[in-house]
Amino acid sequence: MSYDIRYPTPRLKKYFDEFLQKSILHKNQRKKIVDEVDALRSTPRPFHKKGFTEIKPPMPASYHLAEYRLRIGDYRVLYNVDDKQKIVWILDIRIRAEKTYK
Repeated sequence: MSYDIRYPTPRLKKYFDEFLQKSILHKNQRKKIVDEVDALRSTPRPFHKKGFTEIKPPMPASYHLAEYRLRIGDYRVLYNVDDKQKIVWILDIRIRAEKTYK
């Protein structure tokens, strides 16, 4: 059974979409991020991927604690997985910078 991709709030979904459109100028990079996030439906914890990391301890992201990070080029997608309800919660997308992990 595949997982559902969701955002905790509609505002966060809007932020994610706007970030993709305004901050990422290359269509190929945007498509890659969307494809990687969509791939979390079938494999929410892609341990085989080089860019996947389990964050210990979980870090704050959008009023939640992110347990996983997916590196996609210079961008990081922070998310959680709810195995009971089969949901991947996308919590934040950030560009790799000094403040990304603070």
